[in-house]
Amino acid sequence: MNKDSLSGLVLLALAAAYYWATGAIADSTLSDEVGAIGLPRVLTVALAGLGLILIVRSLLAPKPAKAAHAAGDAEDDEEKDANFPRAIGFLMFGAAYVLLVPYVGYAIGVALLIASVALYEGAPRRWTVPVAAIGGAILYWAVFVKLLGVPQPAGILFQGLFS
Repeated sequence: MNKDSLSGLVLLALAAAYYWATGAIADSTLSDEVGAIGLPRVLTVALAGLGLILIVRSLLAPKPAKAAHAAGDAEDDEEKDANFPRAIGFLMFGAAYVLLVPYVGYAIGVALLIASVALYEGAPRRWTVPVAAIGGAILYWAVFVKLLGVPQPAGILFQGLFS
């Protein structure tokens, strides 16, 4: 099993869990034909589709020949091994975001997520990181809350400020 097939299986498991969690979304009498569950179900299908694509890609990929490692191959192996801890780091950012959003709210949570990922990826510690984080949070808030009308959590700490 290679990293693509493992990633695909993880995405399928996440899609299944997300699909199961969308069952708790209440239907409203104000809902349109799609309802409150429409977008989450579309996202579930997209996530499952990406997982299946990764699995198919891993099955169709040519198997690498087992040859003696040259100096360049050893460096490639080290780089591949470094990807797993890096992926765990990104997973931790997502988990921290999910844990913080109920307290700090959507706008601040997204700004912290953008800044954290930028710094994790090696962005220089300059004024551009907080500006990009705040600008990105404002953009996402404007798209979801104002343009699409999807209310986002204001957070327990800032209950009346962002709603």
